[in-house]
Amino acid sequence: MPFVLIKIAGPTLAAEQVRRLQEATTDLMAGVLGKKPELTAVLVEQVAIAGWSVGRAPACAAAHLDAKVTAGTNSAEEKARFIAQANALLRGVLGADLPVASYVVVDELPADAWGYDGLTQDHRRQAASRAAA
Repeated sequence: MPFVLIKIAGPTLAAEQVRRLQEATTDLMAGVLGKKPELTAVLVEQVAIAGWSVGRAPACAAAHLDAKVTAGTNSAEEKARFIAQANALLRGVLGADLPVASYVVVDELPADAWGYDGLTQDHRRQAASRAAA
């Protein structure tokens, strides 16, 4: 049940670009990190470029992608692949103006600290373990 927040600054994205970011990010979450696409939420948020700088200089374009997942559910290799492929996606959509300092973060949260539909991930894991026993 990952949640992905993509913040974009610079020229306003076309609806097709937003859709591409949402669909490709969902595909990466499923294909690289093994997350269920039907439970993956992606929010693309456009922010004012005036609020973004890199190395003390104003940016022409900028991006930050933060993917929240349950701690311990992915290997270091999977996270590294996701970061590389998500960076390539951002560059493919935003182009050459995207600064090198465009971060992709895999934020691992404890299973008891988040969930969906009113239940924590830890509760779901425990219920599945009881059902399997």
